[in-house]
Amino acid sequence: MARIIDGKELSARKRKEIQEGVAAFKARSGRAPGLAVVLVGEDPASAIYVRNKGIACEQCGIASFTHKLSENTTQEELLGLIDSLNANEEVDGILVQLPLPGHLTEEEVLLRIDPAKDVDGFHPYNMGMLLMGKPVLVPCTPRGIMEMLHDYGVQVKGKDAVVIGRSNIVGKPIALLLMMEHATITICHSRTADLAEKVSRADIVVAAIGKTEMIKGSWIREGAVVIDVGMNRTDAGLKGDVEFGEAEKRASLITPVPGGVGPMTITMLLENTLIAARVRVS
Repeated sequence: MARIIDGKELSARKRKEIQEGVAAFKARSGRAPGLAVVLVGEDPASAIYVRNKGIACEQCGIASFTHKLSENTTQEELLGLIDSLNANEEVDGILVQLPLPGHLTEEEVLLRIDPAKDVDGFHPYNMGMLLMGKPVLVPCTPRGIMEMLHDYGVQVKGKDAVVIGRSNIVGKPIALLLMMEHATITICHSRTADLAEKVSRADIVVAAIGKTEMIKGSWIREGAVVIDVGMNRTDAGLKGDVEFGEAEKRASLITPVPGGVGPMTITMLLENTLIAARVRVS
């Protein structure tokens, strides 16, 4: 039976460290690190995420600047706001909550953010530095996953890792981070042939494909480490991408849904904001 990786408990410990770092930064610079969050439209899930980020900032002593824009905001208006935040010395991090309304061009918006303030780690500069093995601001969910593996003593070097999902947000960056620590990586997706066979050979499985229980518990190798990034809403509540009940019987370590990867994502956003602030005033 697997040991549960407790993302809530680890997140709470990390936030205490961030609080201490924020206090030291404030004593040295005379101000708190600042995070600006931009929300366009009234998507309920996005509104909840933005509210939770604001609460987390307050708990850690980070100044939070929330900009709520109407559904009808134009591309020019949104880009203008980003320009002003780029120029604002009180703002160390900028996050544009995704998804954006359909009439807005997401790629252009993300490109407009100053890479030094890109605390989501999505700008091509930050993604490129990660690809080169010289990470600066790393996407939050992959950073959180690596923190979990380190905290629970998982030895990555020499292990076979299967990443299911190829997004720029999770799949690609977590593959790069694992590779930087000398794991051998296989990236799979919904069109991968013999997915079950590939998963069954993995020492570490990272499921980030966004399909409820697509990864069957019977596929998991005995003693494998399973990281489930999925957050799928069902009539029975939130479910992951992995069939948890069966996987738990075979894995050595496994993240639950909820309470696993999710709490670490916002915590890594706070840490990225602190890192960005330190770099900017160094």
